[in-house]
Amino acid sequence: MPDENDSHLRRYSRSYRVKRNWVKNLWIGASLLMICFPLLPFVLGLGLLTSFLSFAILDETA
Repeated sequence: MPDENDSHLRRYSRSYRVKRNWVKNLWIGASLLMICFPLLPFVLGLGLLTSFLSFAILDETA
């Protein structure tokens, strides 16, 4: 059981694990696209977009 004084208590919740699973699947899909289209501008743009979406999904304010 997680400790109530733990600063990472939200990481143990079911909703956070669901969000983390979404982010994992997002990165897998983006990685497959990067492998299919190995153009530097595409890979950089998709990597930056995926990073932004990952932070937005895992944001603790929502």
